[in-house]
Amino acid sequence: MANENAYDPRLTLDEIVFENRNKEYGAYDLRHQYPRLLTKSFIVGTALFLIAALSPFIYLTIKRLTEPPKQEVKADLVEILQEDKIIEQPKEEEPPPPPPPPKEEEKIEIIQNVVPEPVKAPKIETPPPPISKQLETTTGLQNQEGVKAPAYTPPPPPPSTGTKTSTAEVKPQVTNDVYESVDQSADFSSGGINGFRSKFMDNFDNSSVEGEGTLSTEITFVVERDGSLSQVKASGSNQDFNREAERTVKSIKTKWIPGKVNGQPVRSRFRFPVKMNFEG
Repeated sequence: MANENAYDPRLTLDEIVFENRNKEYGAYDLRHQYPRLLTKSFIVGTALFLIAALSPFIYLTIKRLTEPPKQEVKADLVEILQEDKIIEQPKEEEPPPPPPPPKEEEKIEIIQNVVPEPVKAPKIETPPPPISKQLETTTGLQNQEGVKAPAYTPPPPPPSTGTKTSTAEVKPQVTNDVYESVDQSADFSSGGINGFRSKFMDNFDNSSVEGEGTLSTEITFVVERDGSLSQVKASGSNQDFNREAERTVKSIKTKWIPGKVNGQPVRSRFRFPVKMNFEG
């Protein structure tokens, strides 16, 4: 007779604990399902951890694969902007001023000077005025009030003898003002405006400008009478571009030929527009 209490190696710990007990009870079912639930929970937790850990690397990889290829930056000085000529609007014709009122001619004073006719019984006549009175004004048949016009007119001055009087030519005085318009414009002494443009390109530092696309500015400066530059100012929308343009102009030490008015050198303002392309 076999021993009923002998240990069966096929029995699990749960079978041994719940032997001869009600296995329909919930504790037995929980202990029986526990290993399988633990394994499933471990697999799911490990998968979620790997997804959370690898998400940044997956995002960077996708971004690197979808970003556009890099482009080289080229900064070249393009053609100088030509100053647009200011078209003056036609002025409206103003109505002519009203004509002045007609000027009344002044009446000339006349004194009566009638020689009486000899008759038997002469009437009482007005005696003639004295010679001194007649010289002061004009004589006539009736008296008339008005301005005195001497009957004697002095002779005209003698004609010129033909000698010419020498007059010294007076040259206009040149002031220290800055001329906006001159007879002869200022020019760069080393190759003209094209030479100045070349020196500007050679001294311009592209790395100091942050920006993309087309940048433009207008540089104004005063050419002094000795050929030096002053009052350098750039008026573009990009401040980095303005600062570098001003620095470049100031770094060019070659003298200019000053502008002239009436043949004399003067201080004149010069405008130098600049336009450059910056590609990102």
